[in-house]
Amino acid sequence: MTDVISLLTFSDTSKAFTAYRSTVVDVDNQSASHPRKTPRLDADSDSGSASRSRDSVKGKNVDRGGPVRIQVHGFSGGIVGSALNKVSDNLFVRLSRSIRALLEKGSNELSTTYEGVYTACRGVVCVAGRGEGLYEMLKAEIHRCVNRLAEELEKTNKEGVEWIGHFVETCAWFEGQALLESLLTYLDRAYVLKNPSLPSIHDLAFTRFRERIFSGYFIVEKLQKGISTWVTWERNEGQVHIHRPFLKELVSHLITHHVYDAIFERHFVEQTREYFSKESYQMVEVEKAKAKVFLAHCNQRTNEEQGRARDVMLDGTIALVKDAAIRALFEGRLEWMAKEVFMECKGTADLKKAYALFSSVDGLPVLCREFKAYVQKTVQDLVKDASKDDEMVNRLLEFKSFADTTLKEAFLDPSTKQNNQDFSYGLIDAFTKGFKARRNKPAEQIAKHVDRLMRHGQRGISDAAFEALLDAALALYRFTDDKDVFRTFYHRALAKRLLLERSASDDFEKAMLKKLKEKYDPEFGMGDHMFNDLALSRDIMQEYHARIRDDSSAKKLSVMVLQRSVWPFLARKKDVDLPSSMQADLNHYTTFYKIKHQGHKLDWDHSLGTATVKARFAAGPKDLTVSLYQAVVLLLFNKETEIGYRYILEETRMDDGELKRTLQSLACANKKVLKKRPAGKDVNDNDVFYFNPEFTDPRAKVHINSIQAKETAEENQRTQSHIEGDRKHYLDAAIVRIMKAKKELSHEQLKNETIDAVKSHFVPDVSVIKQRIDGLVEQEYLRRDEEDRNLYIYVA
Repeated sequence: MTDVISLLTFSDTSKAFTAYRSTVVDVDNQSASHPRKTPRLDADSDSGSASRSRDSVKGKNVDRGGPVRIQVHGFSGGIVGSALNKVSDNLFVRLSRSIRALLEKGSNELSTTYEGVYTACRGVVCVAGRGEGLYEMLKAEIHRCVNRLAEELEKTNKEGVEWIGHFVETCAWFEGQALLESLLTYLDRAYVLKNPSLPSIHDLAFTRFRERIFSGYFIVEKLQKGISTWVTWERNEGQVHIHRPFLKELVSHLITHHVYDAIFERHFVEQTREYFSKESYQMVEVEKAKAKVFLAHCNQRTNEEQGRARDVMLDGTIALVKDAAIRALFEGRLEWMAKEVFMECKGTADLKKAYALFSSVDGLPVLCREFKAYVQKTVQDLVKDASKDDEMVNRLLEFKSFADTTLKEAFLDPSTKQNNQDFSYGLIDAFTKGFKARRNKPAEQIAKHVDRLMRHGQRGISDAAFEALLDAALALYRFTDDKDVFRTFYHRALAKRLLLERSASDDFEKAMLKKLKEKYDPEFGMGDHMFNDLALSRDIMQEYHARIRDDSSAKKLSVMVLQRSVWPFLARKKDVDLPSSMQADLNHYTTFYKIKHQGHKLDWDHSLGTATVKARFAAGPKDLTVSLYQAVVLLLFNKETEIGYRYILEETRMDDGELKRTLQSLACANKKVLKKRPAGKDVNDNDVFYFNPEFTDPRAKVHINSIQAKETAEENQRTQSHIEGDRKHYLDAAIVRIMKAKKELSHEQLKNETIDAVKSHFVPDVSVIKQRIDGLVEQEYLRRDEEDRNLYIYVA
C-alpha cells in the first residue's frame, strides 16, 4: 500500500491520488464529511451540483474545473508533520530566491517557472499559513532592490538629458516588475486583504520607490538639472532636442509615481520664469529693442512654449507655462510696451497680438489708458496743425477709421466677441478731449468738409456709400463742444449752395437737414424756411415773367427774395453800381414786388449774383458764366480796350478788396479772359487791364471761378465775430432765465447752472461767464448781496 508521505512527494505527473483515493476526501469550508460521502464542492453552488456528485461516485468522467481543497486528517504530528514542515520550508526558500531574482536588475537566475512561483506562493500562504513571513521577506527584498537602483543612479557618470534617459530606463524596469504582483496573487488576496493595515504589493513597492528615489536631494537635483539643460538648449537653439522623447517618458513615470507636480511642473514653471525674465532684460534694457520687435518676439516665444508643453507635458501645465513665459517677458514692461506699441504698430494684426498678450497678463487697463492717451494726443496734434487746416477733417477721418477698425478687429472681448467697452468709451473720451485743444476750428472745418461733399455729390458712388461719408463727418461733429460754430458755418455754406445752385442734390440737402435737426440740434429747422423762400421766389418769378413783354431783357432776370431772419447774410452798406440796363430791370421788378407785397422792403445784395456774358474771341464766341461782380467789370471793356485799375474802381464803386479779388479771378487765374500790365499774380493800384482776344477753351460754355463764391479771410472773421456776439446773447439770456427762476444763487452755483444751460450749443470759458454776470449787474438785471458779495439776487 502507498503511504501519504510518498504521495505528497510525488511529482505533478504521478497518479498518487487515484492510487490512494479511499483516504482522501473533498472538504467544503474545512468541515469534515464521512469518508464515503461526497459533499458539494465550493464551485458547485448551482442546482445541478448534486447530480454531478452522484455521477462522480458512479465513476462517470466529469470535469469539475477549478481548484480542489484537500485536507488530510490524522497526521498533525509525528513523522508526517515533520515532513510537511520541511516541504513548506523548501517552498519558502524557493520562493525567496525567485523574488530576489525578479527584483535584481539584469538577473536571469530564476530557478523555476512563473507557474512554479505562483504555485509555491499558494502553498506557502494557503497551505502552510506563512503569509506574514512571506510578506516581510518581500518587503525586505523590495527595500534592497530600490536601494540598489538609487545607488546605481547616484553613481552613474552620465549628465543632463542623458542621465534622464538612464533614469527613465530605471523607472521603466522597476514598473515592469508588476509581474511579481501577479505571481504573488495569493499573498495579496489571501493574506494582505485580511489585514487592512498592510499596503498591497503594488503600493508597497511603489511607495518605497517614491520615498527612496524622489525624496533624495541628489536624484531630484539631477532630474531638475537635466530638465533645465534640455529646455534651455531648445530655447537657445530654436530646435527640438534629439532626446526630447526621454522627457515625454519621464513625465509619464513621474505621473505614475504621483510626483509630477512637485518635481517637474513647479520646477519647469519657475525655470521658465527665470529664463524669460533674463531674456526680457537683455532685449529691452541692453539691446534696446523696439516695441514692435519685442512684441513679435513675445508672440513667437509664447507659441514655442505652448507647442513644447503640448508635446511633452500634461494639458494643465500648458497654460501655466505659457502664462509664466508671457508674464516674465512683460514684467516691468507693460507701461513701456503700451506707450510704444501704438507709435510703432499701425496694423490691426500687430495690435490684436498686443491685445491678446496684455489680456493674458491682466494688463488691459494699462493698454486702454495708453490707447486713450495716444488717441487724444494724435487728435490734438491734428486739430492744432494750423498749416494743414484744409486737410484737418480728412486726416481726422482717416485716423478715426483706423481707430474704429482697431476696436472692431483687435480689441475684442474673447468671451463675447464684442468690442471691449472700456476701449470704446476711451476712444470717445479721447476724441472729445482732443477737440478741446483748439476751440471753434474743428467745428468750422467739419462744416466746410460737409459743404464740399454736398457740392461735389456722389460722383459715381452709391447712395449708401455717399451717406456713409456724410455720417462719418457727423460722427466727428459729435466730439466738438462748439455746436453753434458748426451750425453757423453750415448755415452759411448751405445758403451759398442754394443761391448759387451748387448743391449736387436737393434731396440729400433736405435729408441732411432732417438728420441734423432730429439727432443733433433742433435749430437746424431753419433749413426748411430756406427751401420755402426759394420755392416762393420761383413762383413770384414765374408770375413776373408772365406779365412782361416777350422781348424784354427782364425775361432773363432771376431774383430770389429771402427773409433776412432765415438767411445768414448781413445787409451790405455798400454794393456795386450796375450798368443802367441792369439797374432798370431791377427797378421794374422792385415796383412789381411792392405792389404785390405792400409794406415789404427789398435790400439788394449782388455779392452772390451770377450772370452769363457772351464774349467774342479770335477762336470764336463763348458763353462765360461769371459772378455779377465779374460781369460788371467785363462789360466795361465794351467801351474801352485798356482800362486802369483806378478807373474800374471809380466806375463800379466796388469795395477795394472785392475789386482786386474780382480782377484776380479774370486776369491772374487759369482762365485769363483779361490780361494786365505788368504781369503778376497780385493786383496793384497802378495796373492796367485789357481784353484778351486770344483766350481759348475747348468748351462753348466756360465757367470762370468766382472768388466771391469762396469764403474770404474777412468774411471768416466776420462770421467768427458774429458767433462770439451770439454767444454773449446766449449767456445773458441763460443767466437772466436762471436767476428769474432761482431768485438768488451763489457765484459757483450760477456758473454751473449757466454752463449746463448752454452746453448743447457751446461750452463757455469761466472768465466769459464772469464778464457776462458783471455786465448784467451793471445793467441792473442782477445785484450782489450787501453782506455776501458772492451771492447774486435777481432784480425784478
